[in-house]
Amino acid sequence: MADAALPPALVALLGRLGLGGDLAYDPWWSAAPDFLGLIVEHALAARPETIVECSSGTTTVLLARCCARNGRGRVWSLENGPEFAARTRAELARHGLAERAEVIDAPLIAQTVDGCEFQWYDLAGLPERPIDMLVIDGPPGFIQRHSRYPALPRLYHRLAAGGTVWLDDAARPDEREIVARWQAAFPDLAVEFIANERGCAVLHRETRP
Repeated sequence: MADAALPPALVALLGRLGLGGDLAYDPWWSAAPDFLGLIVEHALAARPETIVECSSGTTTVLLARCCARNGRGRVWSLENGPEFAARTRAELARHGLAERAEVIDAPLIAQTVDGCEFQWYDLAGLPERPIDMLVIDGPPGFIQRHSRYPALPRLYHRLAAGGTVWLDDAARPDEREIVARWQAAFPDLAVEFIANERGCAVLHRETRP
């Protein structure tokens, strides 16, 4: 990620979390400040024990800080890019949050999901435990059509009762179609669309696995 001037909304969010205004941020690759605010508010209120991310970066640092503030919880981030993984690990260490998050080297590998071929994260390094909060901000959409679709087919069985799924970039046509497919496949998930800068879809699991 390239260093850039932080948007005022992100500076305010960092101040609330006691992180100051010093954070690696890339306006192209990093999540928008309003999405970051949504997941931070949820993490502080819901106090999730297990947070899993598809992709890593600014979200990882902020969610790890939420876990530290809560006095509980840990983040596991699936990252296919070695350079991004190293940058995120360095940011976590710089902010004293290495014990609250683990960036997993998860290369994109060929997988068949619902009869379609995808390049998606290798889950070999992800611990088998109930997921309270799942944040989906990868893989990048340019890799393939419906690039983020495999997340729920691959991780739904781990989603805890009351668990939530946060999909970034939900205003894009691909992501809208992904959510529609998820709704058809997993009817116990209630869906809410939030019309923020890039769109956000929140899926909430009411029933037990």
